[in-house]
Amino acid sequence: MSRRRIRNILLKEWALLFTDLNSAFVITLLPFLVVGQGILYIWLASRFAGESMLTTQVFQTALQKLVEAIPGITQLPGNEQLLVLLLSQFNFFLLLIPTMIAMSVATFSIVDEKLSGSLEALLATPVRTWELLLGKALAGAIPALVMTWISAGIFLLVVSGLGWGELIGFVVTTGWFLTLFLLTPAVAMLSFMLGVTGSARAKDPRGAQNAALLIILPVFALIGIQITGIVWFTPSLILVLALAIGIADFITLRAAVRLFGRESIVVQWR
Repeated sequence: MSRRRIRNILLKEWALLFTDLNSAFVITLLPFLVVGQGILYIWLASRFAGESMLTTQVFQTALQKLVEAIPGITQLPGNEQLLVLLLSQFNFFLLLIPTMIAMSVATFSIVDEKLSGSLEALLATPVRTWELLLGKALAGAIPALVMTWISAGIFLLVVSGLGWGELIGFVVTTGWFLTLFLLTPAVAMLSFMLGVTGSARAKDPRGAQNAALLIILPVFALIGIQITGIVWFTPSLILVLALAIGIADFITLRAAVRLFGRESIVVQWR
């Protein structure tokens, strides 16, 4: 019964999501903008800064951690070592896609229904609160995750087209796959759970978006601490991080159910 209710919520949300042009554009176009921006930054850094970046203490530390993770990189010239260092950050950069989509989509999912009056009818059905929240979060997280995977493939194609194809073997490592297929789904669910929870508690979309900001800042922090060499995320660390965020997903869902206030919403928004 729960699976059927969640499936019905998914189908309902997708029907609304992809008939709204703004939401459809965010899901389909935003990922390509993120990929394009990331590749542009890497190209500009390699083109105009070049090996001089490796002389700084920050990048020397990061390069040392990279050599420990990928010993074969020492055989490459300095400019290609810099490229591998920058390209290796892109798996974390891709985490911005589900978080930014959540900021634009999930934060409107419940507050819009409050304002339109359709939420009261939905809450009058036998659907349980956790089924409602999980279904709404999955409705956004699934397409955001698919677009993230597509964006990763496009990134690799563009990298090959720029003449950096021989470096892909140094970039697409075990850590790359663990980030893409374990960490990214966990981050996507946390982003959308926070967005849906904020939407349930807020009185307007602006207030709902504040909750989703909680996940974007840590994503930037992940990129920063790796590229500066403070911490290099090995496969084992990525597994631990994915597990921790997975636990945070479960805790957030439990907290969201408690904070939802089903009865008060029906009374307050009549």
